[in-house]
Amino acid sequence: MEPESGSGSGSGSGSGGKPSDGTDDFETLISTTDVELLRRAWRNEKAAPEILRFETHLIDRVTGQLQLMEETVDDFVESGIDPLTVSLYQMDLDRTQFLLRSYLRIRIQKIEKFMFHILKTNELHDRLSKQEKNFTRRYSEVIGRHLEESVLLNLPDNYQSLLRQSTTSEEDDMVAEPQMDTFVVCKAREYVGPSELQDSNKSLTTDLLMEMEPGELFFIPFKRIKKLLENGKVDLV
Repeated sequence: MEPESGSGSGSGSGSGGKPSDGTDDFETLISTTDVELLRRAWRNEKAAPEILRFETHLIDRVTGQLQLMEETVDDFVESGIDPLTVSLYQMDLDRTQFLLRSYLRIRIQKIEKFMFHILKTNELHDRLSKQEKNFTRRYSEVIGRHLEESVLLNLPDNYQSLLRQSTTSEEDDMVAEPQMDTFVVCKAREYVGPSELQDSNKSLTTDLLMEMEPGELFFIPFKRIKKLLENGKVDLV
């Protein structure tokens, strides 16, 4: 049965020489189960303004576990197992299915919103699963053809570009891009020093002469912690 994630971010305060009672080991075990890893991936994907790397191995494992859980519930029903036991297994099954479907749905919504930007940005395109890449290509072709036939072909030649406002534009100014300056709430999973929070914009670095301690929450522009998120040093909340 899926364990509930605890708000034990402050449990590290008991490291002052006290013997472990096993609680820390239990919380570590909970935080590394596939269901909890899926929940973490779902939270990060939901809060991030741009699409993150698809969790291929995790999703494969969770999908296999869901199939096994469905078979288990069916066997319990056929065997006449206590209905309460069956309902508890079914509840865990439904909860995990919700997380998985929501995770995939959030990614599809980002693809639909930023598809042209994703297609022209190799870093983002490489983050997609094989199925997502196929969907992005087909969806962009359908939308592009629809816009051309219904709108663009009726405009003057200089304004028939799908990606630019006119032929005089020097860049694809009609392509929606994620706002990397969006503020997000993140939680440090390990110590992060000031040098890891520096931004390429030197004029803004003075605002971030700070440290992150494990378990602490911060309200900060996404672009400042993007690499930390990719490296697993922070989670989005």
